[in-house]
Amino acid sequence: MSMRFTGKAGRGMVALTVVAGLALGAAGCGGGDDEKPAGSASASPADDGSDPKAQEGQSDEPLAELKGSDGLLLRITSAQRDSGGFVTVNGTLMNEGAKGLVIPSALSGNETEIIRNGKSLGGATLIDPHGKKRYYVLRDTEGRPLTTTGFSTLKAGDDLAVFMQFPAPPASTSELDFQLPTFAAATIKISG
Repeated sequence: MSMRFTGKAGRGMVALTVVAGLALGAAGCGGGDDEKPAGSASASPADDGSDPKAQEGQSDEPLAELKGSDGLLLRITSAQRDSGGFVTVNGTLMNEGAKGLVIPSALSGNETEIIRNGKSLGGATLIDPHGKKRYYVLRDTEGRPLTTTGFSTLKAGDDLAVFMQFPAPPASTSELDFQLPTFAAATIKISG
């Protein structure tokens, strides 16, 4: 075998390995719009005998309800501190109005990097009034906000499960103010 052939074969194997690795990484990190949220229950109560009303870290009572414009309501159902150093806020965005509406683009905030990635809840912030610190929605390595994205309209009476991830405040902080553009602010309690 010639050195030229061996060099080409080696480069081909490296390229094949890189492509296979990228494909596996994309499959593992991907998430289609039709997937269920991580916190949703998929088994019926008869299957395992558990109570579907109270999911782990969530209660029947919302942590807060924030009213927005044109009949939008954000019901925050949980704010869970995770071991990875972040806080995940889960909730439901509802259209309580009499007609369908376009979700305001202001919910994405005004940062160019977030706006470039489409409509999201990237404008949300958590504020620690005692520590005098503001926490913004986290972003991935490509600048996409770690929050629900890709929505544009809500029909009258419809709702949408939403989430937002923030850096975790110090362990001694258990209450934060939650703010989202065009919505009233509310104080929420972090669990975990």
